[in-house]
Amino acid sequence: MELINVKQLANVEEGTVSREIFVNDKIYKRELEHLFTRAWLFVGHESQVKNAGDFFVSRMGEESVILVRDKANELHVFLNSCRHRGMKVCRYESGNTSLFTCPYHSWTYSTDGKLRGVPLYKSIYDGVLDKNEWSLIEVAKMYNYKGSVWATWDPEAPDFLDYLGDAKQHLDLALDCRDGRPGGSEVVGVHKWVFPANWKYAAENFLGDTYHNPSHRSVDLIGIGPSAQHGVKGRRDNELDYAEHVWVSFPQGHGVHSAVMPEGQEYVEQFKNDPDIEEYFRNCYNERSRRQGDESRLRPFVGTIFPNTSFHGSQPRSLCTWHPHSPTETEGWRFFLVDADAPEKIKRFLRDYYMRYSGPAGMTEQDDMENWLYATRASQGTIARRHAFNYQQSMNTAKVDPIVKGLTIKGEVSLQISEHMNRGFYKRWSDYLAEKPWSELLGHEDVRFAQNQEKL
Repeated sequence: MELINVKQLANVEEGTVSREIFVNDKIYKRELEHLFTRAWLFVGHESQVKNAGDFFVSRMGEESVILVRDKANELHVFLNSCRHRGMKVCRYESGNTSLFTCPYHSWTYSTDGKLRGVPLYKSIYDGVLDKNEWSLIEVAKMYNYKGSVWATWDPEAPDFLDYLGDAKQHLDLALDCRDGRPGGSEVVGVHKWVFPANWKYAAENFLGDTYHNPSHRSVDLIGIGPSAQHGVKGRRDNELDYAEHVWVSFPQGHGVHSAVMPEGQEYVEQFKNDPDIEEYFRNCYNERSRRQGDESRLRPFVGTIFPNTSFHGSQPRSLCTWHPHSPTETEGWRFFLVDADAPEKIKRFLRDYYMRYSGPAGMTEQDDMENWLYATRASQGTIARRHAFNYQQSMNTAKVDPIVKGLTIKGEVSLQISEHMNRGFYKRWSDYLAEKPWSELLGHEDVRFAQNQEKL
């Protein structure tokens, strides 16, 4: 990396990004060292570890970690590696336990990470090994935000809510109950799959790349929306037909595509073939409007919380983490969300729709993965790597207005399809790789887009 100018890799002022960042092994290793060790990363959901002893094995960057609830009902995130010779102390995806025992030499740890058992301790370690100093390695900080659990290895990292910033307004739309109560979601399943593409292709796709909709034309021609109603085309039952769409970038590197409904917009009937489902969603819509008032007009679409956690806020409601394997391989994990207190009939109905839409067998996500893997493959050639990608969309033509249908949207707002979210994402990315301090990481702006705001 000493031979590569980080700013030229992501030249957001000119709107170009080098293909090297999607295929170069040295750049990838620098990401692991300077980005994934410092940023806040999504680990899992508290509903996956409801009881004492429950655990869920997750990832942070390339490294395996354990999300576990100890006997005192406290949550922890530990590196899944024995302090003796490094073997994984947990080789199951999830479950319940009172102890983690390394299968190599049987060092044993309790669910609070403490080293409790060492074979032949008295005869070969007594007076030398202090068990209190050899606990499992724990993350520097962890935060439970409305059930979603985030962690960072950096003790100097800002508080999670500062890191999240004004993107909170949009992430809440995925985590809150459908009737407007704060939080209340649970995970009903996790899809995991590996695909041959760089992790950033997926992360930036969910910043709000509506420009790629032609990729989904075949899916849009048939009705795979939640209602699966005959004659209703598209992926989501055209739920945002009446909305003003907004594309928003945040200084922390996050980006979202959300929508604002008109004032007084009433519930639009969708599930005519099942009165129970129709009544549930109608009630949720009306209750949310009652609880949140004017704020209920903000409707979710998609977004990415920097660096690698994306979300669908409504249908299919989910969090998705793009785990890096190598410069050209990624493991996607999609956590499907429902209201924890929703009727079982509703949960089954939504689970069926989620599988129809998302994941390796989902009709829509297959389109995305085809794009990402071919783009990665096509960028590995000698000639291809000499030519940068274009990220100039709406640089000089952005329609800017933070007041949308009378509702204030925080962040850098565009009212047309734009790549200013991508430029903000890669500005943030280059700041990490340049090892900038947190004071600068939390304070940068997308210069070109800010200039557009002043002009308009």
